[in-house]
Amino acid sequence: MTPVELSRTVLCAVRRAVDVGELSVSVPASVAVTPPGPGGCGDYATNIALRLAGAAGRPALEVAEILRPHIEGAPGIADVTVTGPGFLNITLGDGAFAALVEGVLEQGTRYGYGDTLAGHVVELRVPYDTRAEVVADTLVRIIATQGGRADVSHAEPVNLRPVPAPEDPAPLGQDAARWALLHPAPHDRPRISADHLLQRESNPLFRVRYAHARARALCRNAATLGYTGAPRGVHPADGPANDASALTDVRRTEAPSGSAADVDASTIGPRAAPRDGGHPASSGSAADVDASTIGPRAAPPTAPRDGGHPASSGATVDIDASTASLPTSPHETDLLAALAEYPHALRVAARHRSPDRLARHLVVTADALLGFQYGVLPLGDEKPSAAHRARLALAEAAGTVLAGGLSLLGISAPEYL
Repeated sequence: MTPVELSRTVLCAVRRAVDVGELSVSVPASVAVTPPGPGGCGDYATNIALRLAGAAGRPALEVAEILRPHIEGAPGIADVTVTGPGFLNITLGDGAFAALVEGVLEQGTRYGYGDTLAGHVVELRVPYDTRAEVVADTLVRIIATQGGRADVSHAEPVNLRPVPAPEDPAPLGQDAARWALLHPAPHDRPRISADHLLQRESNPLFRVRYAHARARALCRNAATLGYTGAPRGVHPADGPANDASALTDVRRTEAPSGSAADVDASTIGPRAAPRDGGHPASSGSAADVDASTIGPRAAPPTAPRDGGHPASSGATVDIDASTASLPTSPHETDLLAALAEYPHALRVAARHRSPDRLARHLVVTADALLGFQYGVLPLGDEKPSAAHRARLALAEAAGTVLAGGLSLLGISAPEYL
């Protein structure tokens, strides 16, 4: 369940409460759902009860208690808890995470598009400045994702004036130049330097593009092993997700590599450098990348593997495919959260005319994927399990989001890097 779908679920709950006479308020046009704040719990929280309390003439806590059972009864909702002055904290059901990944894969690079600016024409009046024109060009596409239309002109009074670049970014090339101008906030002076060209973890543009290439390589190598991603862990032809035959040993052993041009995902691990094109191509050793340094939160060799089960020599762990789509590691949870928040990042970027919001969210998504990648493929003679299929689908969905976001910024998303 995406935040947009959850927002609609909450709106439906308000409407039901009004229809049965429990509340006497006007149903709002939209409801904000966000990650819980301090003292909160669950997957998402909303302040709708506090918003409606005044119009309802009741305390926010009472309004929250009225709405709670209506939200709890909706599909995909596991639990609703009221905290603080009346915040509704929502825990999604087991299938919600799989539904989120399915939604991304079905919508492709159009995932996150909405209609919040439908019918709106946004006038962007910019000065004759390289950065202002690049920002405006990007906003035309971002605003269109929300159903709006942007008209760009060089007219007074100017209403879009980001801090100009200190020098011409053209020598960096199109991708690095656009990133250098779009990644900083409009009020920050962009840094025009060769650092944007470095194939190193310290370069956020490289991490985003490399994470996309890793997602594509994982899919290619999985195809070499004879399987594809499935958000719920099983393909329709495999039978029901809770079939006893889906119980499988998920030890991580080594898998054969794909083509010579592919990244060999089976060798990507905390101690292993990538082989067969796994590191970005470069003209010299200075640009070579050790995959063990990519992803600031990559799991160490002693970290739990395959869903948080401690790794041990020769140990086997059975996992029911019916739970294969559940997040089982911090990296997986972070990645699911990043995918769920992508539509919100697009809305904020469009509403506030800030493409930097989108760029920064792509960095968050890339870092989560780079930390998650190590448990995606089976290793060695291990047969692909339901858990592997679910993780591959999640990685593929993350790659889709990165490709869509980079496209909106006017930056290429390479299949190989």
